[in-house]
Order: sequence, then C-alpha cells, then structure tokens
Amino acid sequence: MEKKHKKYGVITVGLIFVLYLFIAIPPIPVETILTAQWISSLESHYPDPEGDFFLPFELGGRFGYVDPSGRFTINREKEGNISLSKDRWAEYGNQPETIEVRDSQNRRLFTIEQGGGYPLFLDGETYLINSEQTALSQVDEEGNIRWTHDFATPLTAIDAAQGMVLTGALDGTVELLDGEGRLVFPPFEPGGSRYSVILGCRISRDGTKLAVVSGLDPQRFLLLERSGDAYNPIYHEFLTGGFRREVHLAFIDDDRRVVFEREGGLGIYTISTRNSLYLPLEGDVYALDGSGEDGLLFLITAEGMRQKNLVAIRLPGVLTLNAPFTSEIAFLGRQGPRLFIGGGSTLAAFDLDKR
Repeated sequence: MEKKHKKYGVITVGLIFVLYLFIAIPPIPVETILTAQWISSLESHYPDPEGDFFLPFELGGRFGYVDPSGRFTINREKEGNISLSKDRWAEYGNQPETIEVRDSQNRRLFTIEQGGGYPLFLDGETYLINSEQTALSQVDEEGNIRWTHDFATPLTAIDAAQGMVLTGALDGTVELLDGEGRLVFPPFEPGGSRYSVILGCRISRDGTKLAVVSGLDPQRFLLLERSGDAYNPIYHEFLTGGFRREVHLAFIDDDRRVVFEREGGLGIYTISTRNSLYLPLEGDVYALDGSGEDGLLFLITAEGMRQKNLVAIRLPGVLTLNAPFTSEIAFLGRQGPRLFIGGGSTLAAFDLDKR
C-alpha cells in the first residue's frame, strides 16, 4: 500500500509540474490561452451533493462525477466493472445477477433483475449486452427489458444517437436499429479487406451520417449519408497499416468533420469539402474529446506505458500544442470552455480564454 501511494505521489508531482508549465506558457493558438482554475487530489476530496452539471470521470482505481468548480458528487474507489455516462452509472461483477443503476448524485434510479449481461449507457438510454456480446437489449426506466436484438457474431463497436443504435460486429457487418430494435436497413458489410471486422462506428448527432472503420489488410474509413430511407456511401479511404482493436472515431465540430485514429496519427475528414487530412502524432491516441464548437480538438497521446502528451489541434488540422507529462493513466474531458485533465490521482481544470 505504501509503495502504491508513493507511486501515485510521484505521478501527481509530475502532473502538477506540467500544469505549472501550462500556466507559464499559455498560448494554444495565438488568440486562445489555457487559464488554470483548480487542481484536486482524488484521494483527499470527498463528495459534495451540491451542483448543477457533473462531468463523469474514471481515472485509475477511482471514478465519479465532478462539477465545473471542482466539487464531487461521487468520488470513490472501484470495486468492480464500471459503466458511466453524464447522468447514470452502474458498478457490477463479472457475472452480475442484478445491476443497480444510479444517477450522478448517487441516487438509485432502478435495478435490472437477472440481467445476465453488462450495462451500457448511450444517448440517454440504458442497454444490456449479454456475456457473449451477441445480443443487445434496451432497458426501460423501470429496469425491464423493452426489446432484444441478436447478432450472428460478437459485437466489436457500438454507438447511439437520435433514438437509433449503430453496431459493428466481428464478422464485418454493420447494423442500424431503430428505437424498437428493428433493422433500419439490412446488415451492411463494407468489405474491401482481407479480414472483415468492424473496429469503430459512430452516428452523427443529427442521425444523418454514419462513420465506420473496418477491416484488416487493409483497414478502411467509410462515411455514409442518409438519402430518403437509405444510407449511401459518400466517401471511403484505405488506410496504411491498421489496428487490431477498437479505434478512436468521432464526429466533431457540430457534425462538420469526422476524426479517426490511423497508424502514426489522426485522420480528419471535412464533410463539406470531402477532403481528408492526415496529421502525424507522437504516440497512439489515448483519449480524444471533440465536444467543443470553437474550432479546437483536444486529445491525449501515449508513448509507451508512462509518457503522455496533451495535444491541441486547430481545425481543420494545425497542431498548436504538444505538452508532455508522465503518468501511467490519464483522463480528458470537456464542458463548454472548461477543459478537465487527469493523471495519477490528480484532476485539474482549465478555461479556454480568448484574448
């Protein structure tokens, strides 16, 4: 236990030093600066039930919710597996018989009896994936199963928006379900690769576009757009190299762009111009947050186990910040103009101020 605390202490000191550098060297692009607001040790702060907005976080052996001022409604050690979203969370074992779902202020919402699977919170809804990852169920606000959809092979990626659920599977098929669990269109297989598998899938916030990363040898990025009752491919790109794991993939900039992890860096596709840009990065993408609408994309990259880099990109693709720090674990989150960064057992907040 003493060694563990000493290890986190070293990580925390290193992170505080990096945060000091952020304050001393503030510009991100020319007109924007990071202004430090607070820094907190997760091991010394206890829950405070007040607040309006709470950001979910998971950092090492702890998880919870924090408000913009640094107050925690939940700040506790993990005792099992965790699923959490901005408004609900659940902790569960490897073979859960019942799953209790709670809100961001630790109030019980409902219990899923004899769930036989693992909870997932997407687009304000609760879902249950069975232990084989071959069936997906939607759960209502009373803890009852509304519908179940079966898949031929295990799921490898999932997303939800506008009441629809997009899934990708090990056999390379993509399926889009409506709010009742029915197929919106027949299962679709991107193909074009020696090995078929879906490694990432996302729905735009307005539900009109689907992004997919699929296959091995080669890997492929694909964008589909709704036309009437169908979704048709409007762009595809073969990627050099590839990953054998789920990749980071997101619609950003108010659905105007898609970012996708690719070997050696990041792909940024601008939908209006149909232009794809490759931005080289040091290390692999560890965390990505494109929720802001100010033309800035933040991410954390990892080089080995301990070396991390906080990266800021001015869209459409200009690298404006690459600040290294040392930590085996890291967290990145954002709410409006406030950026949350974590490492070790430390969480800090910065405001993006224009000068």
